[in-house]
Amino acid sequence: MDCEKKEVNESSMQESRIDRVRSLLSLYDVEGIFFFDASNIRYITGFTGTDGALFVDGKRVLLLVDGRYTTQAGNETTGCDIITFRDRTACMADIISDLKLSSVGVESTAIVLSNYLALRDRVGKVSLKPLSGKIERIRMVKDGGEIALLRQAAVTAARALEETLEYIKPGITEKDVAVILERKLRQAGGENPSFETIAASGVNSALPHAVPGSRKIQHGDFLTIDYGTISGGYHSDETCTFGIGSLTEKQIAVYDIVKEAHDKAIRAVKPGISCAEIDGIARAHITEAGYGEYFSHGTGHGVGLNVHEPPRVYERSEDVLEEGIVITIEPGIYIPGLWGVRIEDTILVGRDGCEIITKMYKDLRIL
Repeated sequence: MDCEKKEVNESSMQESRIDRVRSLLSLYDVEGIFFFDASNIRYITGFTGTDGALFVDGKRVLLLVDGRYTTQAGNETTGCDIITFRDRTACMADIISDLKLSSVGVESTAIVLSNYLALRDRVGKVSLKPLSGKIERIRMVKDGGEIALLRQAAVTAARALEETLEYIKPGITEKDVAVILERKLRQAGGENPSFETIAASGVNSALPHAVPGSRKIQHGDFLTIDYGTISGGYHSDETCTFGIGSLTEKQIAVYDIVKEAHDKAIRAVKPGISCAEIDGIARAHITEAGYGEYFSHGTGHGVGLNVHEPPRVYERSEDVLEEGIVITIEPGIYIPGLWGVRIEDTILVGRDGCEIITKMYKDLRIL
């Protein structure tokens, strides 16, 4: 083999995750699977490096890294053998050849096409079956360790936003708000922002994914802040919409409509309910209030090692909630040329209902 091996002991948590991954072998009729997505590799092995590959079959878990990561992989992982490669494609081909495999699954969404073609050329008649989104489905139900990290990220994020609010007043720019908040997130103990912070004011708040710019926040604006941080690799995700100075009756009415849609959807969250039904509850409330055309995205998504992961909470979703799944609930109304409102919390599905993980108070707040 074009590689060297080092053995690592297996923990019970990783063993459980590996068993779930192995269930995919018979489901998709393959003898082994190669994974490339860094979040999936971290989930299965604990390795936090940003480059590598992972092979799982019925007997083996092989983590492939280059020399930069050999020591790190040895310190971080349980339940796998570490293989240091000089040429990743050659090492993968050697594994297939040495194990005499005839059918191998490949995480197709996370491999560069040129690397896939190079591997195919090396292994000849071996069947390489593209698999996409399979491990992400396994990751939907969170274990206790994951939930603790999600809670920690949410607490850290809320502390940072509360400190940032002290700086927000007419005349400060959107970009300055985002910069201050991201600094506060790190000072509070966050590893990194979960994504590029959104701070959108006035007319820009009508853009669901607005980029903070040089616009100065004004009296009478809505200010929408969509933000999060990372703890132990796990993300928080939360959106708060604030009023600046004072608001009109229409602005207050729209905020109340979004808040009630948000609350109704959360009250419905429990094991056994479909994600499509949750979306429908929020969407129906906004539609009945006359603003359905201004709710332009799904009601939520899963959160974990990625800030967006399965399940998706939208009208055509086929997913059904289970205990341990973590999702966002984030309805919004966006009126082009005027302003918008989005209210988002991250929710843990419990045995009988749900728990709101995020910590910011969501009743209307005027700054």
